[in-house]
Amino acid sequence: MPQEKEKPNISKFLSLVLRHKPETIGLTLDKNGWADTSDLLEKLNTRGFEISFARLEQIVATNDKKRFAFNIDQSRIRANQGHSIHVELGLPKSEPPPNLYHGTSEKSGKSILLQGLVKSKRQFVHLSNDVETALSVGRRHGRAVVFTVAAGLMSNEGFTFYLSANHVWLTDHVPPRHLTLLKKI
Repeated sequence: MPQEKEKPNISKFLSLVLRHKPETIGLTLDKNGWADTSDLLEKLNTRGFEISFARLEQIVATNDKKRFAFNIDQSRIRANQGHSIHVELGLPKSEPPPNLYHGTSEKSGKSILLQGLVKSKRQFVHLSNDVETALSVGRRHGRAVVFTVAAGLMSNEGFTFYLSANHVWLTDHVPPRHLTLLKKI
């Protein structure tokens, strides 16, 4: 009997489709990153995911990073942030706290100290409210380091910050002068 091919984790696949490559399943996102929920479910099911609306609701509600959101009537779904494709999230400018944090791999630390935090292929640089969250993010990439970002000072200098629905702070760039490397944790 042939072994069944293992399907990718549905939450990771949703991240791929709603943040980076909707064309993977022939999905269309509007300019604000929203997809029709029924269309998403249909396209997922035709690709073997066999996911119900109730299961999708559960994924949105229980995702540890709160990556996804429904609109009020749940007819549309989108990723809260982290897009590598251009979408207008419609987030208002927000006043950040004095300090925010960014976790990354130890190997990226030196280049970050030289060039600052850059968004690379993403729409924004992602920042955390606390060291523990930043550390958790950094550990996904190997040995972690955490930078303190002088967000209040940046805001005073005219840098714009946004707060996503899942409480991730977003900005376009963090210059090296606004970064301090915390001691290795």
